Amino acid sequence: MAAIEVGRVCVKTAGREAGEKCAIVEIIDENFVEVIGESVKNRRCNIAHLEPTADSVDVSGDADSIKAALADL
Repeated sequence: MAAIEVGRVCVKTAGREAGEKCAIVEIIDENFVEVIGESVKNRRCNIAHLEPTADSVDVSGDADSIKAALADL
């Protein structure tokens, strides 16, 4: 299981959104990914501030479908 991959559900560990679930939408480089979540804005995030979980979601749809998939977890 790759820890940092597109579709992986993570928990943010730093910042004002700490403790919130998010999904990785895109891998930018070795240090940063783009994430989105129910209460997490679509933004760039340092992978050091993410705790990956064993869950993953399909991120091929729009933002609303990704947020709905995270709500079901």
